[in-house]
Amino acid sequence: MVTRTPHRPVAGIAWMLLTGLCFISVTALVKYMGTRIPPAESAFLRYMMGLVFLLPAIGALREARLTQRQWKIFGLRGFMHGIGVILWFYAMARIPIADVTAMNYLAPIYVTIGAALFLGERLAFRRIAAVLAALLGAFLILRPGFREVSTGHLAMLGTAIAFGGSYLTAKILADEVKPAVVVALLSVVVTVVLAPFALMNWVTPTLPELGLLFAVACFATAGHYTMTLAFAAAPLTVTQPVTLTQLIWAVLLGYLVFDEAVDIWVVLGGLVIVGSVVFITLREAALKRGETTPPVHATKG
Repeated sequence: MVTRTPHRPVAGIAWMLLTGLCFISVTALVKYMGTRIPPAESAFLRYMMGLVFLLPAIGALREARLTQRQWKIFGLRGFMHGIGVILWFYAMARIPIADVTAMNYLAPIYVTIGAALFLGERLAFRRIAAVLAALLGAFLILRPGFREVSTGHLAMLGTAIAFGGSYLTAKILADEVKPAVVVALLSVVVTVVLAPFALMNWVTPTLPELGLLFAVACFATAGHYTMTLAFAAAPLTVTQPVTLTQLIWAVLLGYLVFDEAVDIWVVLGGLVIVGSVVFITLREAALKRGETTPPVHATKG
């Protein structure tokens, strides 16, 4: 007889709320650091210092017997994720927090498109409508012709695409390799990928800057851990809608701490994108297809 873990929706919601606060803390710290340290170097230092959290996964890495094909997929994923992290650090220092957070929700939409194009997943009419709605949300945020589309906004578009590609390859690897190995090797490969980009324009960081980047690594790791606890406590149909709170935290943080004006079009566009992601998640759960679209929090660097 198989014993199923009982659903604990209140605990799941609480863990997901804490997850949002952890990832918003990551965003705030990177924003606070500014632009003195180049984005590639910031990303490299964050991942390098975060390797300390991989110590529990050493045993799984030693036992892994990866094929040449799997190593290539890991390399491709690490490269795409590394580029995405560089672009995210670049955008975070140059555009409002709410813009970054809202546009970050696009990554699961790109995963949905990529899964249909490259993995042969069926893209039904309702999912097509949700994807189109999300793209409309992105248009509301950018409003080309009505506002200046900065390099930071373009970087966020690239970030979402790069993270989407990263999680598509993760979907392939998840069917073949233990989760601990997938997570650990991502951090290792991304660190290696980022190293040459960081060295091309190295700026010696100060001790406070190193401390901030280590705090980024701590909050990012904590966020992924609490997200796992949330998924263990309750199904995605309960936890996924809670991701909306991250946009609320971002708007409040930008307004209260960084003196950023509240752009109603960014909020509206973000709500449209979040609604599309939640709809796709609920639809997949209803059809019992499993989780093909990663939670939006998983797209954080």
